[in-house]
Amino acid sequence: MNQSRPKVRKSRALGIPLTPKAVKYFEARPYPPGEHGRGRKSTSDYKVRLLEKQRLRAQYDVSERQLVRAYERASKVSGKTGEALVEELERRLDALVLRSGLARTIYQARQMVVHGHIAVNGRKVDKPSFRVSPEDVVQVRERSRTKTPFIIAKEGGYATDGETPRYLEVNLDALAFRLDRTPNRKEIPVVCDEQLVVEYYAR
Repeated sequence: MNQSRPKVRKSRALGIPLTPKAVKYFEARPYPPGEHGRGRKSTSDYKVRLLEKQRLRAQYDVSERQLVRAYERASKVSGKTGEALVEELERRLDALVLRSGLARTIYQARQMVVHGHIAVNGRKVDKPSFRVSPEDVVQVRERSRTKTPFIIAKEGGYATDGETPRYLEVNLDALAFRLDRTPNRKEIPVVCDEQLVVEYYAR
């Protein structure tokens, strides 16, 4: 799907609000965009699985290639491939920056990482796909802390209404967090039937 597509329109097409701003629009018109949006129905198993894969991709804002790589790694893990896939994606640096409350959206989290504002264990990391390991400490770099987005984050402006996931220990005052352990699928706030994604790739 085109990454430049407006987020609200994309949210409606996928059936999930991708940004806080999209939530109110989505609640008002929870059907796909276009004049035939209300009447559309998925007509095949393929379409259902494709939609689920696109929903997962959009929530982590990853490319098809990145999702395929994550799927390949997950398929080598013992246990359920679908759960391992979501757990794999959740360990991305940008995803955890979002979950910790340092960013408002996955897009903002990605930007923060790419622009060099984030350090892992004291070293700058500018790759959103960097895989955070248990016990790693992530924090906003000293030189970036006076920037407006981080002042807002420090005041709890991006913290979600839900609880911070149990696998993270967050200190917003210090603009830092630690990944305590590998995330468990049941705790990860992602809307997805990951088994359909597995079926899509296994076809």
